[in-house]
Amino acid sequence: MTFKYGDAVQQARVRPGMTVGELVDEFGKAGAYNGGSLWQAVNIYERMLRDEEALKFFGLSGAMVPGGMGGIVADLIQRGHIDVLVSTGANLTHDIIEAIGCHHYHGTPEVSDAELCEEGINRIYNIFLPNEAFIRFEEFMQDVYSSFPEDSTVSIAELLNQIGNRLGSGILAAAVEAGVPVYCPAIQDSMIGLQYWLFSQTHNVVVDAFGDMHELIDLCFEAERAGAMFVGGGVPKNYILQSKLMTESGFDYAVQLTGDRPDLGGLSGATLDEARSWGKLTREARAVTVYGDATINLPLLVAATLERLEG
Repeated sequence: MTFKYGDAVQQARVRPGMTVGELVDEFGKAGAYNGGSLWQAVNIYERMLRDEEALKFFGLSGAMVPGGMGGIVADLIQRGHIDVLVSTGANLTHDIIEAIGCHHYHGTPEVSDAELCEEGINRIYNIFLPNEAFIRFEEFMQDVYSSFPEDSTVSIAELLNQIGNRLGSGILAAAVEAGVPVYCPAIQDSMIGLQYWLFSQTHNVVVDAFGDMHELIDLCFEAERAGAMFVGGGVPKNYILQSKLMTESGFDYAVQLTGDRPDLGGLSGATLDEARSWGKLTREARAVTVYGDATINLPLLVAATLERLEG
């Protein structure tokens, strides 16, 4: 068998004063492993954002808002780089907590979790969140649910829009201002869902779990092309990918940032080529997965791409 070589590997060079974009270009010259994949991801993401005919999805999972990544997502919405956001309920819960004036705090993973529980502190690896935040969150959410008339039915997107209307900052507030729909197909699996259960004990307001699918599928049918950025996997990833199954074509661009392995069979580690086998990506789709910590790769990817787009 005769093998064909690609370009020669170049040794990366770093220097004082480099921009993020210049650093990522050095990753591309070296081209190895996930550094090379990150450079490819910037190329694909830039192309997706420049494609004015592409409907741009963003999937958000993992504890990204507690990890300080929520501001990046809000900025992308404000810049017009997200047309449809799909998130876990947990990220939106923490977005609300930040927006109503509460905070997540730096902590440590080397600690007695039993003692933290006694102190009323919740841990997300090395991030601490006091129970007081959830007391304020409960007051806010009960007020939101009470704003809907008795015997009414609302979709999840309508509920999230109502929440965003009451906030002055964060992801949901930015989405309302920009007119970007936010979907959360597993909202029950969050404090937002638990607060709805509490509200439903004495009120009759129905949250329609299927109501958003009509609008979402309509958007997919109307789109000339589509692209997606996945931070993590889980329900947001599959909800986005399956939305194109009812149409004649799949996604044309896809970038996935994940720390999960593909060989274990889980959705969060599944390769985008695997999604191609289902028809969720087109045969010619430009796609890449970058393995690693999204709190590192997401800021690098976005910063390098914005540098190319805006200088």
